[in-house]
Amino acid sequence: MPLDTPNKSSDKFQHLASLRMAAEELGGEARVAAQHKRGKLTARERLNLLLDDGSFQEIGMFVQHQSVNFGLAEQKFLSDGVVTGFGTISGRTVYVFSQDFTVFGGSLSGANAEKICKVIDLAMKNGCPVIGLNDSGGARIQEGVVSLGGYADIFLRNTLASGVVPQLSLILGPCAGGAVYSPAITDFIFMTKGTSYMFVTGPNVVKTVTHEEVSQEELGGAETHASKSGVAHFACESELDAIEHLKKLFAYIPQNCEDKPFDISEVASLSNAAAALDAIIPASPNKPYSMKDVIYNLVDGGEFLEVHAEFAGNIVVGFARLGGQSIGVVANEPAVLAGVLNITASRKAARFVRFCDCFNIPLLVLEDVPGFLPGTDQEWNGIIIHGAKLLYAFAEATVPKITVITRKAYGGAYDVMNSKHIRGDFNFAWPTAEIAVMGSKGAAEVIFKKEIDAAKNPDEALAQKTAEFEAMFANPYLAAERGYIDEVIFPRETRERLIRAFRTLKHKVDTNPRKKHGNIPL
Repeated sequence: MPLDTPNKSSDKFQHLASLRMAAEELGGEARVAAQHKRGKLTARERLNLLLDDGSFQEIGMFVQHQSVNFGLAEQKFLSDGVVTGFGTISGRTVYVFSQDFTVFGGSLSGANAEKICKVIDLAMKNGCPVIGLNDSGGARIQEGVVSLGGYADIFLRNTLASGVVPQLSLILGPCAGGAVYSPAITDFIFMTKGTSYMFVTGPNVVKTVTHEEVSQEELGGAETHASKSGVAHFACESELDAIEHLKKLFAYIPQNCEDKPFDISEVASLSNAAAALDAIIPASPNKPYSMKDVIYNLVDGGEFLEVHAEFAGNIVVGFARLGGQSIGVVANEPAVLAGVLNITASRKAARFVRFCDCFNIPLLVLEDVPGFLPGTDQEWNGIIIHGAKLLYAFAEATVPKITVITRKAYGGAYDVMNSKHIRGDFNFAWPTAEIAVMGSKGAAEVIFKKEIDAAKNPDEALAQKTAEFEAMFANPYLAAERGYIDEVIFPRETRERLIRAFRTLKHKVDTNPRKKHGNIPL
């Protein structure tokens, strides 16, 4: 729509009103209807659901592209395919951009990119989170390198903002090619099942190059990225569900790296409310149980927001509150692969730990880990490097860090899971904990090999030596003697001890050596 203005004051006011009305109509009635037919909301409808009523302040409503090639001079829309500005969620200021698929398929132009860069810059200056609602066909082809440069401008700002302010990405439609790298740099990605997808190259290119037949949903849909690649942290049933998930997560995180998460009034007493924990560990050390049951019995109201729930299920990460204080939880899951650490679990947990450390969120580690997963697949694909990511993340973190060993803590995995040796602040163990280099049977086979081989009944000798090793080492008391475990506690005492420990660590100050940055084993 042209921005030429009339002369008379009354006409000018009317002209402004008509311009605003035109901008709010997005790409027009037909294109809005087509968007709804796809089961998708418009850019402005999404912002209305995300932000507090009446809080949205738009920036750049009258921006238009300046391109003239390929007939673009005759095709201009106010806002140019992205709605940007700021508003509040539960009274807290956030900066937002919402791509508008009804205008040029939400494609990125130079002007469009400048608007996105502006809100990220403002968020950085003001210490506020950035939320991106992505629904775009990619770079605006007619603009060529201008649109590619626009993506790079955004990528730079995402990188500079990383660890300074939280960045959250909602993928609510297509996100392909270079467009995927901006969300990938952000902290959390929410996708919608059936209506959103992400990939670097689409099904047609895949078929041409590799001869694989694959649909958009199979290649880069929400469920694919939530369960296979780990790109998506949340796979949601609808756009409304995605927005509600984002709001829940938002309640646990602070405004910026200088802020602390908002504490709420305590929702439960400090009494031993989790007596059920005393019965949660099976009598047999090889029998699984769910660590999520431990989490639900420890945290306020049994409320736990799991992150990456469908990816690398052998480790559980997410947010909860203890005594009203926001915490990040990292827990081995014995019910999946016995809770072993592998490549995907190490990557998943390392990324989560680093987010929590960036934004001053204390960490609770619940440990039951038999070690790292053996095998050629793991070794050839770099379990050494990927396992080191988790080790690096815990060692580097300066937020309050508390570990509770519920059962197994074997080998190098004991060290990695926030042991005292890598600056764990408080390290507790239940009486059922076993802290050793390896399991009792394997250890007995190594230590007593000669005696077992020489015995008349090797199986009976192995069982006897295994029992001897268990009695000597399969407990938490040797580690407690050394001070590696601060206290052995009854399971029912855990919630109270954790609340008190986190309270005493509330003003913890810890630092890392002065440097430009470390070189995490990527």
